[in-house]
Amino acid sequence: MDKVLVFDVWSEYAYFRKFFTTTSPLTFSLPPRTALCGLMGAILGLSKDTYLKKFPKKDARFAIRLLNPVKKIRFSENLIDTESVSTMNIIKQHTRIQFEFLKDAKYRIYFSHSDPGVYSSALEMISGHKCVYTPCLGITEHIANFGFIDEYHLDRRENPDEVMLDSVIPKDQIREIQFETGKEYMSETLPNEMAEDRTVNEYQQFMFERNCKPISVKVNHFYELGNHERILFM
Repeated sequence: MDKVLVFDVWSEYAYFRKFFTTTSPLTFSLPPRTALCGLMGAILGLSKDTYLKKFPKKDARFAIRLLNPVKKIRFSENLIDTESVSTMNIIKQHTRIQFEFLKDAKYRIYFSHSDPGVYSSALEMISGHKCVYTPCLGITEHIANFGFIDEYHLDRRENPDEVMLDSVIPKDQIREIQFETGKEYMSETLPNEMAEDRTVNEYQQFMFERNCKPISVKVNHFYELGNHERILFM
């Protein structure tokens, strides 16, 4: 896995539901790794029952960078009970619930895979702006577009001095952080790996800057790309 596929993905709205919300659904500030697996599965044409087999952490690596500031809005939606009636036109009752969404979401995705076949398929599809299923950011209502950036060689840097990282950073990999004025630091705990029965096996806490600025940290290692971006995988 010495090469990485880099592409951008964006949508007017995005929604990645926080697992602990019920009556007022809230969204994470960025797509969890589990959502990125689903996005890649849609592009490659993998079914919902099979795509998780292709992207375990030991084989598939994802990193993500914010390209637009984190901006959340709320508005109400009418939910209807489709199981209580046989046809849609006779549904009379609905429940109005306020949802939180991400506005103007845009991210840079970095992807590598130990299976050359999976990786080459992803490279072919994304570089050709092709997909099998319609990609979305979180739910099917938020259709996403994507654009190929490039393929780069991964250079692993060990035990560096303080470094500016462009990607979202796993918090357990941070040895020391340099907080700077003018930056808005955020951290969130995201589902990071899911079993085939859709049980979450791992949660991970990540740190990022709300307005897409790099963060100055000391870490045990990081990866530098040919375009001089510096990342850590989720």
